[in-house]
Formats: sequence, C-alpha cells, structure tokens
Amino acid sequence: MKKSLVFLLVCANFLFAARIESIRFEGLNQLSPLVAQEMSGLRIGDEITGANTDAAIKRLFDQGYFDDIYIDYSGGNVVIHVKEKPIIAKLDIEGVVTNDRKAMEQIIGLRPGQGYDKVALNRARERARQYYEVKGYFDTVVEVDEEPLNSDGSSLHLTTIVNRGENIIIDKVNMIGAKKLDYGDIQPAVANKQREVLGWMWGFNDGKLKTIDLPKDPDRIKNEYLKKGYLDANVSLPYLNADMKNYRAELTYYIEEGERYRVKDISIEAPDFLNLDKEKLIKKLKLDSGDRFNSDFLKRDITKLSNHVADMGYAYAEVEPHLSQDYENHTVDINYVVIPYKEIYVRKVTISGNEKTADSVVRREMYLTEGQLYNRTDLVDSRNALRRTGYFENVEIEETRVSQNEIDLNVKVTEAPTGSITGGIGYGSDDGLLLSASLSEKNIFGSGIGGHVSIEKSDDDLSGAIGLTNPRVFNSEYSLSGQIYARDWEWDDYEETAYGFSITAGRKLNRYTSAYLTYDIESSKIEGLDEFYKAAGYQNGKNIRSSLIPSIRFDNTDDYYIPRSGISASLALEYAGLGGDMEYLKGMGSFNWYFGLRDYIGYDAIFRYKSNIGYFFDDSELPVNKKFFLGGMKSIRGYDGRSIPQQQICLEGRGCKYIEIGGNKSFNNSFEISLPLIERINMRFVTFFDWGTIGDDSFDEVTRYSVGAGIEWTTPIGPLQLFWVNPLNDEEYDKTNNIEFTIGARF
Repeated sequence: MKKSLVFLLVCANFLFAARIESIRFEGLNQLSPLVAQEMSGLRIGDEITGANTDAAIKRLFDQGYFDDIYIDYSGGNVVIHVKEKPIIAKLDIEGVVTNDRKAMEQIIGLRPGQGYDKVALNRARERARQYYEVKGYFDTVVEVDEEPLNSDGSSLHLTTIVNRGENIIIDKVNMIGAKKLDYGDIQPAVANKQREVLGWMWGFNDGKLKTIDLPKDPDRIKNEYLKKGYLDANVSLPYLNADMKNYRAELTYYIEEGERYRVKDISIEAPDFLNLDKEKLIKKLKLDSGDRFNSDFLKRDITKLSNHVADMGYAYAEVEPHLSQDYENHTVDINYVVIPYKEIYVRKVTISGNEKTADSVVRREMYLTEGQLYNRTDLVDSRNALRRTGYFENVEIEETRVSQNEIDLNVKVTEAPTGSITGGIGYGSDDGLLLSASLSEKNIFGSGIGGHVSIEKSDDDLSGAIGLTNPRVFNSEYSLSGQIYARDWEWDDYEETAYGFSITAGRKLNRYTSAYLTYDIESSKIEGLDEFYKAAGYQNGKNIRSSLIPSIRFDNTDDYYIPRSGISASLALEYAGLGGDMEYLKGMGSFNWYFGLRDYIGYDAIFRYKSNIGYFFDDSELPVNKKFFLGGMKSIRGYDGRSIPQQQICLEGRGCKYIEIGGNKSFNNSFEISLPLIERINMRFVTFFDWGTIGDDSFDEVTRYSVGAGIEWTTPIGPLQLFWVNPLNDEEYDKTNNIEFTIGARF
C-alpha cells in the first residue's frame, strides 16, 4: 500500500493564509462523500496547511477502506483522490476440518462486506501457522485465491485455502545421564512421548509432538524424581532433533540424578494461639521419619495441615514446607510453617443455577451458613451432600473474600435430569424375552420429593409398583416414603400373585448416617403347584406377611451417580410375625466402596467394590419363594434374576426337574474398574468381576461368577449401563444372558 501527497502552492498557503472553499472526492464508490469528509477532519473555512492535510490522509487510512490517498489543492478547492480497497463480496475457507473451522474463521478475521486488506491477511496467515504448530502440525501453508466479480475489480470472491502441515513424530526419547529412572518411569507424566509400535491404535502413544507442552516436560520429569526422593535432580531443557523431510524426531534430555534422600525429622511451626497438637498431627501425616522422601506425599501433608487449620476458621491459612538437606548423609528435615492469617466468618450464602430446585432444598444440605466460622470440612461435606441428592449434575461452591474476616459463598449448581427411565432386556430359555421399565422423578417440581412407577414383563411375569418419597419432611431431619406394589407370575407349573404396601419413616442421625423403620404387609397366593415344586418346599394357598424392618444407612460418597470417594453401607433386620402366616427373622447388609485413583496415577480411574449379604436367623415358617436368590444386574450379572440356586428334584415315575430353591444364607460382591472413554460426553468404560455364593446350611453350597465389560454413560435421560457378560462357571441348567442393560441406576 502506498500513500502520496501533492501540495500545490504550499508556500502561498502560508503567505496568504488560504482557506478551504470546497472539498471533493475522486474515486469514491463505497462510502458517501459526507461520511468520508467527516472521517478526514477537514472543514470548509479551515486554513489549509501541510499539517492538517497530512492528518486528513492519516485519518482516512486508519479507517481501512483505502489503498492509496493523495490531495490536490487549487484556488481554495480541495480534491481528495482515493483508491478504495476491493470489497469482499463472498468468502470461502477450504481445507479446514470441522473441529478447527470456528477457530480458523476467527484467526483469518475476514468477513463479507469488509475491505480486502492484504497486510492483515499476511498477519492472519502467520497466526494460522502458529495455531497449527501449537497443535503439532508443521509447515502449514495458507493460500488465497482472488476472483474479481466485476470488471473494475472492486468486488472479490475470496477463497482461503488452508493446507495443514504434518505432525512431527517422536521416534525416541533419550534420557542422557539417567541411571535410576528410565523412560518407562517418566512416560506417564510427560506430554511428549515416543511412538509405540501400535501408535495408530486408540490407547497407544502416537508420538505426536506437542510443542505447547514441551517447555513443561522437564519439570514433569523432575517431579517424578522428587516423588522418589531425588532432591538434587536436574533436568535440562528438551533438545529436539527433527528431520523436516520425513517429519521424524528424537527428543533428548540431559539429567543429573543425584542421590536419594530419606526424611530425618518432621516438625510443625505454628502460632501458640492455634493450640495445635503437633505430635498428633505429625502421626497422621503420610511422610514419616525414616521414609523415602516423596514430593506427592509432601503435597498431601501440606493439604491435610492446611485443611486442619481451615477447619478452625482460618480459611486462607498457608502451610510452607521448609526443607533442610544434609548433603553428606542424604537426609532431609521437614519443617511445616503454618501461617493462619485471620479468622474468617461466612457473611452471605447465595445459590445460582437452580432453575427448578427450590433454594430451601439446596440450603437444607448446607453445613456452612451465614454467620458461622469458616470450616473447610463443612464446606466439602456441603458440596458432597448436594451431589449425593442426585438432583445436580455438578456442584461447586465459590469463595469470595469481602473483607479481612468475612467471606461470601456462592453455591453454583448444574441441575441434572432427575427424571429417569430404567430399562432392561434379556432372554432366557424358559422365560423368553425379558423386559423391564420404570419411570421415576427424584425432584418433583423442584421440591426434593421423589416418585416412581415401575413395571416388569416377561413371558410369565407381570409386576408393577408405585412409590413416593419425601427425604426431608418440611426440610427437617425426618423422611417419609411409601409404596404400593403387585406381582403376577404365570409359571409353567404354577401361578403366583402378590400385592402389598410398605411405609418407611426415617431420621438423619448425623451428616452421613440415617436410621429408618419400615412396616411392610403383603398378601401372596400360589396355585397349581406340581409335585416337583411341592417336593422342593413350595406351598399352595394364600399367605400374609406382616413385617417390621429397622435399618441404618451410612453414606459419605462425593457424588450420587459417579462417586469417586467414600463408602455407602446399610444394615437391616426384618422381623415377620406381627400377625399374618409367616414368621422369620433375617438380616441384610450392603457395603460399597469407591476409590478414585487420579491422585495416584494421574488418570481418572475409579475402583469400586460392592457387596451384599443376607442371613436368616429363624426360618421356621419360611416359604421357599421368600428365601434369598442371586442373579441379575444387582448381584451376579449374566445370570437371570432370582435364578440361583436351582436343585434337581426327581420323582419316581415322573422324571427329574430343576427348581429354583433359594437359600438361607447368601453373599455376592463385585470388583469394578471404571475408566474415562469420551470425557466430553461423560462416557466411561468399565470392566468387572462378579462373584456370589448361596446355601442353606452354609454360604458356599452354590457359587457362581462372571466377568464382563461395557460402557456407562451419563445421558440426558439418566445414567445408562450396557454390558457384555460372560458367565464363567454356569451349568447347563442355568438361565444366562450375555447382554445386560439398564438406564437410571447408580454406578
């Protein structure tokens, strides 16, 4: 782009103080003369000088509409000659994948209707190259195809063609000087990894260079040494030797490892007014005297001490570790210096994001409210309690300091789809197609009250239930729920019907524990039993069961659907005999443990252990169909529900037949590993091993187990689980499935 200025009779201007009598534009097509004159800053009646004409040219150029400008002056008449930039009438961007298109449109920065600025486009080309280089693509080229749409070239069809470069592949990572650790030790921590043999396959390292992470990798390597106690380790900047002909490279680090250190003494330095029991706190720390030094353990101990002081009201307490190294003996003393600052009180608690859920439903789960002394454990427990309700997909509590001793809390929730559809499908050689479905809502009209309707259907079975639950009556510590249910079985050899009603009252004992008392009454009837079932202990006729069930439940998990920490456990005792025809006493228990591995392996893997146990203490008047059975999604996957155990009953002259006989003692447990699969849509991969045992005289009379894998996915209609299952020790008479499916269940 050029600019020129022609002054006619400049000297005369100064001698005679010439004034502007008229202003005219030549070459102006896109802008109106009045708008252009306003942009120039020149006015009729102004004196014309070299300064104001130069300023006018600069102002017009700054608008970005012109390629060239110069000014003529004669006899008080000013003529401004302009050459307008071509206008972009149409713009296309080619060669860009869908995921990059939005970013590339912003980088190029051109829009139809704008003037075509080649200088700006050249800058955009450089930004596009840098954008792809950060993503690991090198030698990106951006070309522009200009197609005039009219004879004077003032209107253009512009096509920007992006030729994305190539990935540089790291064939090898060299660690020169490393003897104590090798590449396998640091590989999980670094972003730039060497390509593996199956690098093209998902789950294997593809070796692509990530330039944005390259400066950070030396610190990641050093941290791996610090985890193992090498306090004197030094790692050089990365040296990349790349061949741009074939885009292959080697990455080299020069490393000084030093010696490994042990912890000698641990001490805590804190103001006296905190009254810290330092010896007790030191015993609770992960690092102990004599241990190998570990930087990860050090960070956890700092967090533990910081949380302890924060629980005393010092929200902004800092803990600084002072390390004193003995270079000769390779030991280190750790002195944790606690700086508490001021006590902090909660001034205000606000709630946001709850478009449906009432504020009171959120506030009743908060253990930290207005006027209270800050307590970090209460803050974390409040967040986890909200997550356990199942009403929210995400809960965060933001802290805003408003003065030296006050803080505001903003509870930010993202509401989850609390209405869910649960479904299951399977096939059994006897029952044919098995279908189940339910419709439930955990948070009716945002009140926190839940309800459900469920139905199950197979070739032989039809059952349903309707229930309502208020977990916090009038936002108190008390709960109330009730259910009406009915079942109708049409077995090959007999018919069974049952209907009943239950009501449960409960109370929270503390933030993790609740106690319940349930009354359940049921009328059941069996007709048409053949001799095989009678021989197995089944009885024709009508029975009424009236039972009382006290129970207690503990739950300190950090989320309802995908917990990563905590325990969920329950214990119940059922006494049947408050009237009715049955009398028995049975105990039931469950224990679920969730353990997130991110802090240990840097990856969002979750280990789960789930177990259930049942035991009849007195079964003197217990019908067979009321015993314990195993099989199904909640016990041993891959086996039909209530199909374990079975017993062969043989009658003289009638042959033999397998009958589900149940057991007085049962135990089943599952071991699961859950891994992120597609994080942006909350889809995870899970693999599991199920094992269960059941019997009358002992637990281990019949044992079944299975393995499987599948996906769990938090969908808009609720959590979905789809598993492929392989029963490992099934007998020919067992009823099995290879596919298990459900929507709505807790993971």
